[in-house]
Amino acid sequence: MHTDAPTPEPGSLPTAPLGRLLRWQILLAFLGIAILSTLLGLTAYNISTVVVPERGGVFREGVAGYPQYINPLLCHVHEVDQDFCGLLYRGLTRLDKHGQVVPDLAEAWTVTPDGLVYTFRLRPNIYWHDGTPVTVEDVLFTVEMMQAPDSPVVPDLAQFWRTVEVEAVDERTLRFTLERSFAPFLDYTTVGLLPKHIWQNVPPSQLATTPLNLNPVGTGPMQVVQIGAEGIRLEPNPYYPDKLPYISALEFRFYPDYPSIFAAFTRGELDGISRILPTDLAVARERPDLQLFTTLEPKYVSVVFNLQNPDVAFFQEKAVRQALLYGLDREALVAEVLNGQGVVAHSPLPAQNWAYAEDVPRYGYDPEQARRLLDEAGWIDRDGDGIREKEGQALRFILLSNDDPIRDRAIQWLAERWRALGVDVRPQTVSFAGLVTDFLAPRRFDATLIAWDLAGDPDPYPLWHSSQAREGAQNYAGWENPQADALMEDARAEIDPQRRRELYIAFQRLFAEELPALPLYYPTYTYGVSRRVKNVQIGPINNRADRFATFPDWYIVTRRVPANQARTP
Repeated sequence: MHTDAPTPEPGSLPTAPLGRLLRWQILLAFLGIAILSTLLGLTAYNISTVVVPERGGVFREGVAGYPQYINPLLCHVHEVDQDFCGLLYRGLTRLDKHGQVVPDLAEAWTVTPDGLVYTFRLRPNIYWHDGTPVTVEDVLFTVEMMQAPDSPVVPDLAQFWRTVEVEAVDERTLRFTLERSFAPFLDYTTVGLLPKHIWQNVPPSQLATTPLNLNPVGTGPMQVVQIGAEGIRLEPNPYYPDKLPYISALEFRFYPDYPSIFAAFTRGELDGISRILPTDLAVARERPDLQLFTTLEPKYVSVVFNLQNPDVAFFQEKAVRQALLYGLDREALVAEVLNGQGVVAHSPLPAQNWAYAEDVPRYGYDPEQARRLLDEAGWIDRDGDGIREKEGQALRFILLSNDDPIRDRAIQWLAERWRALGVDVRPQTVSFAGLVTDFLAPRRFDATLIAWDLAGDPDPYPLWHSSQAREGAQNYAGWENPQADALMEDARAEIDPQRRRELYIAFQRLFAEELPALPLYYPTYTYGVSRRVKNVQIGPINNRADRFATFPDWYIVTRRVPANQARTP
């Protein structure tokens, strides 16, 4: 049969089978791609991911008040100034969470056996915020500014440093020579340093008035990048040797009072509330967007008796003092007056301090024991008017406090409880300045409710040694006890920490027995932070600025990564 179809050449393939083969190859390729994509998808699905911190974000906190002196030599009184100084400046040493002195700008120190000479060695490669190296000249300059006769620093600080000789041994070593052995000396070396190259042309008399106080340059973990009437912006110090914070900036915004801060947080203007007052605590606890952190403050609140006032000579009777403490349910005081923001105190030292004694004598709530002690001491209500008397004198006194609302409520509460024992207590509030100037300093008072700030060295000498009972000093009670004096004197001269602690334990036991003042409670500090800020932790503090001790670990911004690539913040 004839056909026009061409005859294939030897060794060639027909065209139709070739087309079918190409179609099968393409189909197989697409199938392979689909299978591979499915396998890759299943693999990706099975790899777990986690959220990790990322650098970025701004933490905005409200503080009550406005800065006065952002200067480490002048910031000891004002809380806002303390916040900034704690972040901007460093000293030769610093305090750890137990109030012990540890190295900071100094890498180490030695002390001679007689406790008179301290030699400090600076760390290498430390810099001011402007990149200038820190030298021994900066230390010498800072001490000279405190020693100057016209220096405006706190009088006690200036007076102490004028008794100390300081000299440079070499470019990284300094020697301090004391007049006598004084173990609390190390506490004084925590004061922040000033940069000589910036401050050297400022006379000491102008320390408090120079514009440099609003343009601080230190060695702390943060540095000032902007400051104005409404706030201050801090960013991480690029020369700081430790961990760089995740958060890019810390902004403090100034408000007239704490209620204004709380309102600003409600409006979404802030991430942090620098202090939650006991009166605001219930509302704060109800907010789902607010996390609260509470820690003990290094202070205690007590009732101090005027043991030298003849009009209230009954305070000289130990049985009366003990009865007044037995008559107080201090747990109820903390719950009802402080809204739980406190811990019952049994010692004149902070509970977190390294020298605190756990086993001092304790006075539980025992009104029957209180009445028994008063009866045995001869204080009896003979005329039935509800007030105890003895030899014609009524058991009556005025209880003073400053006009802080919490303190006012506290003295009202105390007065009610003591009246139930037959003691006529008349609460009275005055301004804080008036309390100190008009009543405490001249010793014109019966009893007073006051708080003692006790961060750092536990030395109780300024508050309780008999030499400090004079007018103008701080032993307002006028307590004179030779045994207590000897313990405090020996502890001040003892450089062995363990032996020193033993002396302070003995002092605390004696104090608890004699009760020249009634320890009531250690107040707690509550800090509020938005829940958008993660990994916030607050431990024991020596001052409020210590709330930022773990700030490098806080974070706001996050990202998702495979679990095997995640790092713990």
